Amino acid sequence: MHKPRVSQMASQRNLVRQEKPETAHRFASDYALEDQIGHLLRRANQRHTSIFFESLSDQKLTPTQFAALVKIGDEKEVSQNRLGRLTAMDPATILGVVKRLGDRKLIAAHPDPNDGRRSLWRLSSRGERLLTEVLPIATRITRHTLAPLSRGEQSTLLGLLRKLS
Repeated sequence: MHKPRVSQMASQRNLVRQEKPETAHRFASDYALEDQIGHLLRRANQRHTSIFFESLSDQKLTPTQFAALVKIGDEKEVSQNRLGRLTAMDPATILGVVKRLGDRKLIAAHPDPNDGRRSLWRLSSRGERLLTEVLPIATRITRHTLAPLSRGEQSTLLGLLRKLS
């Protein structure tokens, strides 16, 4: 069995040490995180979420809860599975959202007359009042989020995001 000499091992370590900075530099120059769609979308979403929470802090609603309330209001009554699809939430997420909204008495369920295995969710009178109160605030949140853009840029951005989603 051949054992590398100490000088060979030291030389290999030096070579590795020398390659790391060059490799890191090469990647850094070829890839600017600040120009990547995922990073920019995340930053824009962080800004929007901050505006959302500042504006709706008294109502104690999350963006996902708000989305569920809006879609339940639109649909009048909806199954949990369909609500998840309408709001682009996976089953585990929509389960938690529906539970929290139900715990707050903002939505109520009743058995589906066509399928006794599932429930249909609808807004409670409390949920209707809350949604009526927050929809104008939500419109202002959207305007505030898009405020740095001209009207044309806003329209273009929303069109492109619809196309991507």
